[in-house]
Amino acid sequence: MKEFYKKSPEESLEVLGVTSKGLNEEEIKKRREQHGFNELEEAARKSPLQVFLEQFKDFLVIILLGAAIISAFLGKLESTIVILVVVIINAILGTVQHLKAEQSLKSLKALSSPTAKVLRNGQKLEIPSRELLAGDILYLDAGDYVSADGRILESFSLQVNESSLTGESESVLKFVEVIDKDDVAIGDRKNMVFSGSFVTYGRGVILVTDIGMNTEIGKIANLLESAKEKKTPLQVSLDNFGKKLAVVILIISAIIFGLDIFRGRNIVDSFMFAVSLAVAAIPEALSSIVTIVLAFGTQKMAKKNAIVRKLHAVESLGSISVICSDKTGTLTQNKMTVQKVFVDNKVLEHDSLDQHKVLEKGLVLMALLCNDAVTVENKEIGDPTEVALVNMGEIYELDELIIREQYPRLGEVPFDSDRKLMSTAHKFKNKYTMVTKGALDVLLARATKIETSEGIKDFTEEHKKEIEKVNREFSMGGLRVLSFAYKEISEGKEITLEDEHNLIFVGLIAMMDPPRNESAEAVKLCIEAGIKPVMITGDHKITASAIAKQIGILKDESEAMEGFELEKISDEELKNRVEKVSVYARVSPEHKIRIVRAWQEKGNIVAMTGDGVNDAPALKQADIGIAMGITGTEVAKDAASMVLADDNFSTIVKAISNGRSIYANIKNSIKFLLSGNTAGILSVVYASIGALPIPFAAVHLLFINLVTDSLPAIAIGLEPHNENIMKEKPRSINVPILNKSFAIEVIMEGLLIAVVTMAAFHIGLYTGGAYVASTMAFATLCLSRLLHGFNCRSKESVFRIGLFTNRSIWFAVIIGFLLLLLVLTFKPLRGVFEVAPLSSDQISYIYGLSVIPLILVQIYKLLFVKGQK
Repeated sequence: MKEFYKKSPEESLEVLGVTSKGLNEEEIKKRREQHGFNELEEAARKSPLQVFLEQFKDFLVIILLGAAIISAFLGKLESTIVILVVVIINAILGTVQHLKAEQSLKSLKALSSPTAKVLRNGQKLEIPSRELLAGDILYLDAGDYVSADGRILESFSLQVNESSLTGESESVLKFVEVIDKDDVAIGDRKNMVFSGSFVTYGRGVILVTDIGMNTEIGKIANLLESAKEKKTPLQVSLDNFGKKLAVVILIISAIIFGLDIFRGRNIVDSFMFAVSLAVAAIPEALSSIVTIVLAFGTQKMAKKNAIVRKLHAVESLGSISVICSDKTGTLTQNKMTVQKVFVDNKVLEHDSLDQHKVLEKGLVLMALLCNDAVTVENKEIGDPTEVALVNMGEIYELDELIIREQYPRLGEVPFDSDRKLMSTAHKFKNKYTMVTKGALDVLLARATKIETSEGIKDFTEEHKKEIEKVNREFSMGGLRVLSFAYKEISEGKEITLEDEHNLIFVGLIAMMDPPRNESAEAVKLCIEAGIKPVMITGDHKITASAIAKQIGILKDESEAMEGFELEKISDEELKNRVEKVSVYARVSPEHKIRIVRAWQEKGNIVAMTGDGVNDAPALKQADIGIAMGITGTEVAKDAASMVLADDNFSTIVKAISNGRSIYANIKNSIKFLLSGNTAGILSVVYASIGALPIPFAAVHLLFINLVTDSLPAIAIGLEPHNENIMKEKPRSINVPILNKSFAIEVIMEGLLIAVVTMAAFHIGLYTGGAYVASTMAFATLCLSRLLHGFNCRSKESVFRIGLFTNRSIWFAVIIGFLLLLLVLTFKPLRGVFEVAPLSSDQISYIYGLSVIPLILVQIYKLLFVKGQK
């Protein structure tokens, strides 16, 4: 590994075999053949057809396809068509979601600058950035995207924004000097530039050291390839359930088929009866219902700024037990803001300066004059720290453009990394004055006087110690500090570096990217809900810890860890320590994936937020990747499951709350479907064991499963949000949706419906024969299942949660009832659905029997159940 940050410019040129004139034609050809172009390679992708066909690997889908083939063979084309339509729709949905999720590398490619300015054969040329080679000498100016990784040969106040790689919002001031340290983090390699970053100030000359997949972005692309997307808990649970259900159905169907053959029924009728049982047992519409409920849930969440890209991610939100959040822009405002001011030996809040006091107003004026930033039509242009000073001026109704017109700049010494100062000259009340701002340590060494409300005094050691004490307090609070001083100069004098001595110290201005107002409350809600918030940032440990303390993530300094510490411990050690760490600072993309994996190996469902290129692999690795919509790169958005339209951490908490409610609603929808299907199975098994006629035609079962079941199941999925759901702990990943208690409820409620259904069947046999009996059983099963939708709205009674709080369920039940009534009374439809005409007494029996399960379940819930959905 060539650690160029440890080499001088001359050594770097020698290592790459380049002269100060750049590459010649022979070297360009040789290196092109050896290293190719400066672009990201994309691994071979599956074709849409391959992805589509893979959707049919699910075991339950295979069984359904088998049932469809058998139904077609036996002449039951209605069953075949309906099953195939449902399966194909689900396959199309799965294919579309998969193809959308694989756009990350295309977005990575788009980050490359289209052209680059290079020196070749001693001539300055502009070439396509994809033609850059290791050894090229690259010229960068403010506004340029960096096209490749490189060692800085010359820096003229070069500042680069590397937030897409490091997560650090502030531009990095670059220098030429060697960094003589081992294992230096990307954010601290200040004599290097990296592909995908952006030049915000100054200019530089760069020796290209790595191109394409060898750049830091290229390494992230490789990580993105290796990070595997995980199935959500509901997907895993339904997959497991589908396999078990299919096996049970096959066994029961085989037993019933054997019993019928044993009793002398012909083989075709026996086989049809077994297929009917399979159709009754398999919830054909289950996947579609879940998808529809999730889709409705995503629309609701989108209105609250949480845009879900992958439907199944919605239910995973309810299982989240850890949120690994970026700091900048998510927990903070992504805007440098002045917080405190030190002037006249007093620490003041940024908005409590007294304009009538000369020193305090003077400090604000200095901050606006020794400054290149402007705010025009709500657009902020310039370095973030200088913009913060401009915004402070607005608090006092001081417009920087008007102030600079009143006190025009007569000269300047620009900021550079060596002296860490900037100076400008102005005319104040017939006096020519130089204003200087910069790093405190440098300015203190050059100040000989201090201005106080009692006048200008000698700058004593006591003054310096007090100022250094305040500076330490500011720094420990995560604040970035600028110091200000001035001196009078001769009229017409052009200021130089020599003038930056014998200064009069005025004060300090401390700023930071402050927490969002709602972040602390959102973190508090997380903790109450049993969710661990973790801050992962490329920023410095002190700054990160200060923000984390303010919003309640960090309690003790021992809970903070830096990237270099992560480098020194194994994955196993990290797994053992991960629960004790709340803040990770100065981390790299590899660190983020390790942290996410460590939590996952502890059995947690992990959400990861981020906005930069550096976040994309971890977003993909996490159970729920959450990208920022405003500041986020396309790479991050494409790799994520969810995008925050407002970049706000509190929106994640709202999304989790919605996710928990949606999951509870999906579970209730599944319970509705399975208990109804259980009733159908038990009815068929009862008829078979009792040697009774087949209680249902196949078309009856399809009408129930795909018509009268679907609307109530969707309506249950739209049950209003439960505000108390965030007081519960996260759902464990190890507890399947279809657990023992859930299965018991399904069977007991299914048994109730089956009992009233077979009671109607026996009444029909007694009053009108097998055809009437089948019709009464069909109608009773259909209506009792519709009414059972009210039972499945919640664990609690509908009288506790509100009988009319979910209008959708009323709409679904009424529509289902009208469709059933149409089938029973409209003569042309009676033939299609194989139903007999019924007397008023027989219809009364159907109504009376159908309402019994609803009454019994509601009485039980009123007496014995208290709790949440």
